[in-house]
Amino acid sequence: MFHSKPIEERIAEREAKRSTLKEGRHFEHGPAKFVFVFVIVFVVVGHLAGLLLMMALGMH
Repeated sequence: MFHSKPIEERIAEREAKRSTLKEGRHFEHGPAKFVFVFVIVFVVVGHLAGLLLMMALGMH
């Protein structure tokens, strides 16, 4: 614990080992893509449900 490298050096080594990002791939992390798509779909469905509810109640 007392003889370990500083956190900055460990982060730099870990980033140096990573491969370069590929063109056209925005989400290298699978769960991040899932959460992003879920949030977008949730917002769109929520807006459509609200619109249909407002139209059904006659509140233009």
